[in-house]
Amino acid sequence: MTHSSAWPPAARTDVYVCELEHRAVAVAVARRTARTVLTGWAVPEEAVHDAVLVVSELVTNAVEHALPPVALRLRRGESDGVAIIRVEVTDGGPAPRQGAWASSCGPGEHGRGAGIVDSLGIGSGVGSRTRGGGRWADLIAA
Repeated sequence: MTHSSAWPPAARTDVYVCELEHRAVAVAVARRTARTVLTGWAVPEEAVHDAVLVVSELVTNAVEHALPPVALRLRRGESDGVAIIRVEVTDGGPAPRQGAWASSCGPGEHGRGAGIVDSLGIGSGVGSRTRGGGRWADLIAA
Protein backbone atom coordinates (compact mmCIF):
# COMPACT_ATOMS: atom_id res chain seq x y z
CA MET A 1 0.00 0.00 0.00
CA THR A 2 1.35 3.43 -0.84
CA HIS A 3 0.65 6.38 1.38
CA SER A 4 1.60 9.99 0.88
CA SER A 5 5.12 10.61 1.98
CA ALA A 6 6.36 13.22 4.41
CA TRP A 7 9.71 13.06 2.60
CA PRO A 8 11.82 14.97 1.75
CA PRO A 9 12.03 16.86 5.02
CA ALA A 10 12.48 20.60 5.04
CA ALA A 11 15.33 20.64 7.57
CA ARG A 12 18.70 18.91 8.01
CA THR A 13 18.92 15.24 7.08
CA ASP A 14 21.25 12.53 8.39
CA VAL A 15 21.75 9.42 6.25
CA TYR A 16 23.22 5.99 6.99
CA VAL A 17 23.61 3.33 4.28
CA CYS A 18 24.65 -0.28 4.81
CA GLU A 19 25.01 -3.02 2.21
CA LEU A 20 23.81 -6.40 3.48
CA GLU A 21 24.54 -9.99 2.56
CA HIS A 22 21.75 -11.69 0.65
CA ARG A 23 21.33 -14.31 3.38
CA ALA A 24 19.05 -14.80 6.38
CA VAL A 25 21.76 -13.50 8.73
CA ALA A 26 21.29 -10.06 7.13
CA VAL A 27 18.09 -9.56 9.12
CA ALA A 28 19.86 -9.76 12.50
CA VAL A 29 22.73 -7.61 11.23
CA ALA A 30 20.29 -4.98 9.97
CA ARG A 31 18.37 -4.92 13.28
CA ARG A 32 21.56 -4.44 15.32
CA THR A 33 22.85 -1.82 12.92
CA ALA A 34 19.58 0.13 12.91
CA ARG A 35 19.38 0.07 16.71
CA THR A 36 22.96 1.37 17.00
CA VAL A 37 22.48 4.14 14.40
CA LEU A 38 19.11 5.32 15.72
CA THR A 39 20.27 5.28 19.34
CA GLY A 40 23.31 7.30 18.26
CA TRP A 41 20.95 9.81 16.66
CA ALA A 42 19.15 10.10 20.06
CA VAL A 43 15.89 8.68 18.67
CA PRO A 44 13.54 7.78 21.58
CA GLU A 45 13.49 4.07 22.51
CA GLU A 46 9.86 3.48 21.46
CA ALA A 47 10.57 4.90 17.99
CA VAL A 48 13.78 2.83 17.79
CA HIS A 49 11.77 -0.31 18.62
CA ASP A 50 9.22 0.43 15.87
CA ALA A 51 11.93 1.26 13.32
CA VAL A 52 13.87 -1.93 14.11
CA LEU A 53 10.70 -3.98 13.56
CA VAL A 54 10.18 -2.26 10.21
CA VAL A 55 13.83 -2.90 9.28
CA SER A 56 13.38 -6.57 10.15
CA GLU A 57 10.27 -6.92 7.98
CA LEU A 58 11.73 -5.10 4.98
CA VAL A 59 15.08 -6.90 5.04
CA THR A 60 13.36 -10.28 5.46
CA ASN A 61 11.20 -9.50 2.45
CA ALA A 62 14.24 -8.51 0.36
CA VAL A 63 16.20 -11.63 1.28
CA GLU A 64 13.28 -14.00 0.73
CA HIS A 65 11.64 -12.52 -2.35
CA ALA A 66 14.25 -10.51 -4.24
CA LEU A 67 17.64 -10.74 -5.87
CA PRO A 68 20.82 -9.18 -4.48
CA PRO A 69 22.16 -6.65 -3.79
CA VAL A 70 20.32 -5.68 -0.59
CA ALA A 71 20.96 -2.37 1.14
CA LEU A 72 19.51 -0.63 4.19
CA ARG A 73 19.20 3.14 4.21
CA LEU A 74 18.18 5.09 7.30
CA ARG A 75 17.41 8.79 7.03
CA ARG A 76 16.60 11.18 9.84
CA GLY A 77 14.98 14.47 9.07
CA GLU A 78 12.24 16.83 10.06
CA SER A 79 8.99 17.76 8.34
CA ASP A 80 6.77 20.54 9.68
CA GLY A 81 8.57 20.39 13.02
CA VAL A 82 8.13 16.62 13.37
CA ALA A 83 11.17 14.31 13.53
CA ILE A 84 10.91 11.61 10.85
CA ILE A 85 12.88 8.43 10.26
CA ARG A 86 12.76 6.87 6.80
CA VAL A 87 13.66 3.20 6.61
CA GLU A 88 14.37 2.06 3.07
CA VAL A 89 15.53 -1.33 1.87
CA THR A 90 16.56 -1.72 -1.75
CA ASP A 91 17.16 -4.95 -3.62
CA GLY A 92 17.96 -6.35 -7.04
CA GLY A 93 14.34 -6.88 -8.08
CA PRO A 94 12.00 -9.88 -7.86
CA ALA A 95 13.62 -13.30 -7.57
CA PRO A 96 12.46 -16.03 -9.95
CA ARG A 97 11.61 -18.24 -6.94
CA GLN A 98 11.01 -17.85 -3.21
CA GLY A 99 13.82 -18.06 -0.68
CA ALA A 100 14.27 -21.18 1.43
CA TRP A 101 12.33 -19.85 4.42
CA ALA A 102 9.31 -18.61 2.46
CA SER A 103 9.06 -21.74 0.32
CA SER A 104 9.08 -23.98 3.41
CA CYS A 105 6.19 -22.16 5.14
CA GLY A 106 2.50 -22.76 4.85
CA PRO A 107 0.25 -19.94 3.57
CA GLY A 108 -0.69 -18.81 7.10
CA GLU A 109 2.91 -18.55 8.29
CA HIS A 110 4.00 -15.49 6.33
CA GLY A 111 2.60 -12.53 4.46
CA ARG A 112 1.88 -10.17 7.35
CA GLY A 113 4.98 -7.97 7.00
CA ALA A 114 3.40 -5.30 4.80
CA GLY A 115 0.56 -4.83 7.30
CA ILE A 116 3.03 -4.46 10.16
CA VAL A 117 5.07 -1.90 8.22
CA ASP A 118 1.95 0.07 7.25
CA SER A 119 0.58 0.08 10.81
CA LEU A 120 3.81 1.40 12.35
CA GLY A 121 4.54 4.10 9.80
CA ILE A 122 2.99 7.37 8.75
CA GLY A 123 3.71 6.61 5.12
CA SER A 124 5.10 3.74 3.12
CA GLY A 125 5.54 2.69 -0.43
CA VAL A 126 7.29 0.65 -3.03
CA GLY A 127 10.08 2.25 -4.98
CA SER A 128 11.31 1.10 -8.32
CA ARG A 129 14.62 1.83 -9.93
CA THR A 130 15.97 1.09 -13.38
CA ARG A 131 17.42 -2.11 -11.92
CA GLY A 132 15.85 -3.56 -8.80
CA GLY A 133 13.33 -2.26 -6.40
CA GLY A 134 12.70 -1.61 -2.78
CA ARG A 135 10.28 -0.52 -0.12
CA TRP A 136 10.31 2.39 2.30
CA ALA A 137 8.44 3.49 5.40
CA ASP A 138 8.40 6.78 7.28
CA LEU A 139 8.04 6.75 11.06
CA ILE A 140 7.68 9.51 13.62
CA ALA A 141 10.91 9.67 15.60
CA ALA A 142 9.72 11.64 18.60
